[in-house]
Amino acid sequence: MEPNQLNCQNCEQPYKEGFNFCPSCGQKTNEELTIGVLFYNTISNYFSFDARFLKSFIPLMFKPGYLAKKFLEGKRLLYLHPAQMYLFVSVIFFFVFSFTVNDWIKEANKANKEIAKSDTLFKVDAEKQKVVDSVLLNVLKNPIQVNGKPLIKPDETQKVVDSIVKSVENKDYVNTDFGISKKQLDSLRQAGAGEEEIYKEMGMDDDAGLITRSFYKSLLGFSEGKGLGNLIKRFVDTIPIAMFFLLPLFAFILKIFYFRRGPYAYHLVFSFYFFSFLFTVFSLIVSFNRFVTEIPMEINWLIVLSTFVYFYLALLNFYNRNWFTTLIKSGVITFIFLLMVMPFALLLIGAFAVINA
Repeated sequence: MEPNQLNCQNCEQPYKEGFNFCPSCGQKTNEELTIGVLFYNTISNYFSFDARFLKSFIPLMFKPGYLAKKFLEGKRLLYLHPAQMYLFVSVIFFFVFSFTVNDWIKEANKANKEIAKSDTLFKVDAEKQKVVDSVLLNVLKNPIQVNGKPLIKPDETQKVVDSIVKSVENKDYVNTDFGISKKQLDSLRQAGAGEEEIYKEMGMDDDAGLITRSFYKSLLGFSEGKGLGNLIKRFVDTIPIAMFFLLPLFAFILKIFYFRRGPYAYHLVFSFYFFSFLFTVFSLIVSFNRFVTEIPMEINWLIVLSTFVYFYLALLNFYNRNWFTTLIKSGVITFIFLLMVMPFALLLIGAFAVINA
């Protein structure tokens, strides 16, 4: 070691005596541990985060595509990092949304108890049922004909048709719609039947998989006055996990449509900021409806639809392409993404059902 040199206590790299900060890692060279020192980094990082969030909020909401563009230009400390912005806003959204979810769960559990008191798990309005019955009977008794000949051969299907007609006329089909009535379920419970035996009575096959088994378990819970609230909670719990996969998928779709406009990371930056905008909008809607006053449904839908306009403008500003081409691409990208959301959400719900079975 050269004269007048010291080693940094953090990174152990040499520096000249008299330096206030290590040139290698930036830690203070002579700093005794005090209460102030202990909380300095936390406080400074918090206020730095807070300042950058405030600087980023207005551009995020009113300048579509601006933050992503500036981030790629190299301005990465002036505004909040895209991933940090997304995590921060999503945490706020799910915190605010949790109050609404709790209300949904309470209402669902209340409705579930009413279902458990009824004779059937699924009620049908009497007047609507009469209309359905009349249409069904008319179709069955007067089969469709092509060139004067019945489409369905009477000699092959008459017995089946007669059986269905008789069931409709006698209302024999009114039960849980799973091969067992509410009275039968109650009798099995009183007799001490196990869940597996009840599932089989409800129509579950012996070789049923975990998802099917979980489905029957939920139905049995409904008949006991529980389970509906848990189903809603389970669905909401899948949203953060779904977004963990859907956001990169959204960026991948952008990469396909703008494959010459930079590497995948560029599109991921755009996606982080865009989804941050979406969570911010939804947080404001939920918060206003919950804590201020209920916004008319028409206004809520108008705000939601405005996010599609925002998406179009963000694409236009970020990728600098023709306005008409961007309009077409924004519509197609939105359609493809929404087409993937529901099956993916159902897949996650099924996976959660297996885990919690």
